[in-house]
Amino acid sequence: MAQSLTEWLQTGRLTVVSIDKESGRLRVKGSSDRCSDLTCHGKTLVVADDESRADLGFLNPGDIVKVEPATGTPEKIVVVRRAWEELASPEL
Repeated sequence: MAQSLTEWLQTGRLTVVSIDKESGRLRVKGSSDRCSDLTCHGKTLVVADDESRADLGFLNPGDIVKVEPATGTPEKIVVVRRAWEELASPEL
């Protein structure tokens, strides 16, 4: 069975659960409600709000992100939606 557009868009989205900047670890939750730990390196780029930094501190718990590449060590983390935007969404 084919996925709907909404399902396809949400498949690659992850919710940031916690950030450990010192160890370079990021805990995320996918659409299956399972958490995963990602190990990032010092050059992992975080892109958000027309700005990009190699700094996990640029993320917040609750942010919706896409990780590139989807497997292995992330090279780039793109913030799709900030936590405060998610909370203010009329979809809730």
